[in-house]
Amino acid sequence: MIPLHRRFVAELIGTFALVFFGCASVIANAYPGTGVGLTGVAIAHALALSIGVTITMGISGGHLNPAVTAGLAAVRRIDLRTAGVHIAAQLVGAALAGFALRAFFPEAIARVVGYGVPQLTLGLSSLQGVALEAILAFFLMSAVFGTCVAASAPRIGGFGIGLTLGFLILAAGPLTGAAVNPARSFGPALASGTWTSHALYWIGPVLGAVVAALVWDRYLLRDERVERVESRGTSAARATAG
Repeated sequence: MIPLHRRFVAELIGTFALVFFGCASVIANAYPGTGVGLTGVAIAHALALSIGVTITMGISGGHLNPAVTAGLAAVRRIDLRTAGVHIAAQLVGAALAGFALRAFFPEAIARVVGYGVPQLTLGLSSLQGVALEAILAFFLMSAVFGTCVAASAPRIGGFGIGLTLGFLILAAGPLTGAAVNPARSFGPALASGTWTSHALYWIGPVLGAVVAALVWDRYLLRDERVERVESRGTSAARATAG
């Protein structure tokens, strides 16, 4: 069992990387003539998450997202105490990334995009924003289960999850910013002081991730779940007999 303090540091580092480099690409896109564009922003997020998940997977599981942690906790893939440590680490990492963005990028340019804070497009209601973020999170969490959690998952590290985030941003970035991660919203919001519609970036992703976790754990991976429960029962019986 990996000690909680090591899990904390791993989640902090991975989340810092995602928030800092993801938001940095948004700020870079605000510079005239850079040509980063939506595709560049999506690629930066995809690569940052891919590497972040891969390097922390063996220590903390590579959640780097409070919604992912909440989904795994909802189906008891992680206990509540560990989940709390993970979420705390993710928020600290995001906050440090936000302060780092303020330290390195000129305020005159960075504030134009709120240091990368995700925002609803005009004409989209908060309810629509919550629903869209939930849908995006459902598929991100599905990538987590399908490429990492399942016993039969392909050994591709975090790249399946990172690529998923990439196409989510390409599809919905202009609508909600496609944060799909409360920490990704929290870091730049703290740096810029922009808290408009911040709650939807918690409600939507957590809702979508929990629903996806239930679908995968209770239905799509039901056989694995049954085997896991039976294995626990057998271990408990042996311990009692001993």
